[in-house]
Amino acid sequence: MTRRICVVTGTRAEYGLLRWVIQGVQQAPELKLQLLVTGTHLSPEFGLTYREIELDGFPIDERVEMLVSADTATGTAKSMGLGLIGFGDAFERLRPDIIVLLGDRFEVLAAASAALVAGIPVAHLHGGETTEGAFDEAIRHAVTKMAHLHFVAAEDYRRRVIQLGEQPQQVHLVGGLGIDAILRTELLDRSALETSLGIPLADRNLLVTLHPVTLEQHSSENQMGELLAALQTLTETRLIFTMPNADTGSRVMRKILDDFVAAHPNACTFSSLGQLRYLSCLKLVDGVVGNSSSGLTEAPSLGVGTVNIGDRQRGRLKAESVINCPPQREAILAAIRRLYDPSFRHLVRHAVNPYGQGGASENIVRVLKTVSLDGIVKKSFYNLTVA
Repeated sequence: MTRRICVVTGTRAEYGLLRWVIQGVQQAPELKLQLLVTGTHLSPEFGLTYREIELDGFPIDERVEMLVSADTATGTAKSMGLGLIGFGDAFERLRPDIIVLLGDRFEVLAAASAALVAGIPVAHLHGGETTEGAFDEAIRHAVTKMAHLHFVAAEDYRRRVIQLGEQPQQVHLVGGLGIDAILRTELLDRSALETSLGIPLADRNLLVTLHPVTLEQHSSENQMGELLAALQTLTETRLIFTMPNADTGSRVMRKILDDFVAAHPNACTFSSLGQLRYLSCLKLVDGVVGNSSSGLTEAPSLGVGTVNIGDRQRGRLKAESVINCPPQREAILAAIRRLYDPSFRHLVRHAVNPYGQGGASENIVRVLKTVSLDGIVKKSFYNLTVA
């Protein structure tokens, strides 16, 4: 009997990581892909990125509209409520054998909650990680406790999922999914990228993404101000911005960023670059600046340095190519200057990515094909032996 695998995706970045898992499921004769799209994929404000999914050849089985037109804490809570209702209805129609969820966003928490009460097994990707500057940290661990299969990116994360009481035989160390995208994608050269972006690159180029820090009140706006105060001094550097996630506090950040780009001809912004253009930018720029996880999980594999600002990613494994700095303009400028230091650039070229060398997608699909689902929803807590 064909096993129905329902993959849920809610953001451009998450889809980029899931892309090759989705294809592997679609191509496996033993599996039937069910694709459920939600979140910012369905939002004009964030580029209607569901169209990129369809262009990749993946039919969408269900759409769950859940984002309300507000980025307040109340708006996020209401979005989660709408998501819970929508996922409940969608899962009833699809009747999947297992649901695949990635990461730590509020859309994922709503989907996991709906699956939990429906008795549907959940496979969770990239659990066990820590990001202490955002409420995503708590969501990730909560989804771990609602999940039944776990696919983790590093040994430290495997141990943490087990520490949360999950059975070791259900925790699979597969590495980071972002590396698969790099290995499997034929990236654009400089000329092709400039044509696709509609802008020329400069002698120096930076890829910049700053997401809200949801556990620090008013901090997101302040951090964006400090970052832009630092970047406005780099008048000869091409600044390529990608917009913040649809998190609490993101709209004020987007407004500040729009105003900055309008006043600085060396800066440009994109709601969604798509995976091909994003990875091509990542390969060709001099560094990544901000607090996006891709600066930690993907940039090292392309030999690109990262300036990691603030606490959003605090707790994650980092390569030697990552420079941590506080969200203060002088510290950010000092970190950017270090990006161009010859000794640091030598270190970057030889940095080892702690998220592995690729192959995560194939390993995940292999387990989804072969793992027994009999009785998997009834979990017992795994107690660590205390010395």
